[in-house]
Amino acid sequence: MVKELGRFNVQGWAARDESGILSPFDFTRRKTGPHDVTFKIVYCGICHSDLHQIRNEWKGSLYPMVPGHEMVGTVVEVGSEVKNFTYGDRVGVGCMVGSCHHCDSCSKGQEQFCEKVIWTYGSIDVDGSVTFGGYSSLMVCNQSFVVKIPENLPLDASGPLLCAGITVYSPMKYFQMTEHGKSLGVVGLGGLGHMAVKFGKAFGLQVTVISTSPNKEKEAREVLGADRFLISKDEKQMQAAVKSLDYIIDTVSANHSVEPLLCLLKVNGKLIIVGLPEKPVQFAAPAVVMGRRFVGGSLIGGVKETQEMLDSCGEHNICCMIEKISIENVNTAMERLVKGDVKYRFVIDAAQSFKSDE
Repeated sequence: MVKELGRFNVQGWAARDESGILSPFDFTRRKTGPHDVTFKIVYCGICHSDLHQIRNEWKGSLYPMVPGHEMVGTVVEVGSEVKNFTYGDRVGVGCMVGSCHHCDSCSKGQEQFCEKVIWTYGSIDVDGSVTFGGYSSLMVCNQSFVVKIPENLPLDASGPLLCAGITVYSPMKYFQMTEHGKSLGVVGLGGLGHMAVKFGKAFGLQVTVISTSPNKEKEAREVLGADRFLISKDEKQMQAAVKSLDYIIDTVSANHSVEPLLCLLKVNGKLIIVGLPEKPVQFAAPAVVMGRRFVGGSLIGGVKETQEMLDSCGEHNICCMIEKISIENVNTAMERLVKGDVKYRFVIDAAQSFKSDE
């Protein structure tokens, strides 16, 4: 960590164009301000949205782009007005680094819906600069968007909680999908899906994994503790499960039909979408009208709720299943991510990947 002209020199990897190929990229971050927390990034998870962003698949990507919004590490400096963090603390930063703090969403602790939210990377910061994410060696962030990582959780497997974890935890809490003994369907068994299974079991739910891949059944049952497994392409299995679930959380971002999932819900059942398929979601009105079923959506969670989730994970010893990589293997990891070849989250070992500047 070297300060040059009042800024920190930072090592990172960036995509330069829509090819999405990542390569070494040196840049600077602002010095620690009065309200800032500066920390050495030790690990950073690779989210599927990173892949979309570096390839400009959602349009509007800003290059060079340093991705990463699942970063965790240890505090090396705090600003003069920072009271809740100190040197050596285990901390993390998720998908956001700023918001207006004044709007209705911010006042309710839902900063992710603020019209002026500043995303952790590929966004415009208050000073007009582009934000750079966690595929890097050091982070400087306003204390309002920094969270503490429970001491009992492994740091490497905690990073993905800041996106994959909160993305499923938040709707389960908000839509009251936590009643002990109720039945939860989890569509897709990837980074988000495996966390939904873990939270579901922690809440005391009967969990059914719904997947197109029969080869995931053994792990779903034996490793994650799922109670049932449905192959969504098997019409007989799907028909036998009609009206068997109280809740469904759909984590799949590939284009797929929602109507067969709605048929699995009991009367008053809830289907919550957290994936982002390219094509519009469509279903016939009777699929919801005839069972008074609810379809909703959710986007990550606010900072306070993220801290609540982390504390809950600490209490129940919940963390992500990961595969650690060095930054040099990040492009290979992206190609494997396209194929779904990861259980269940790649995590970059930033501390080992970047040489110390000290």
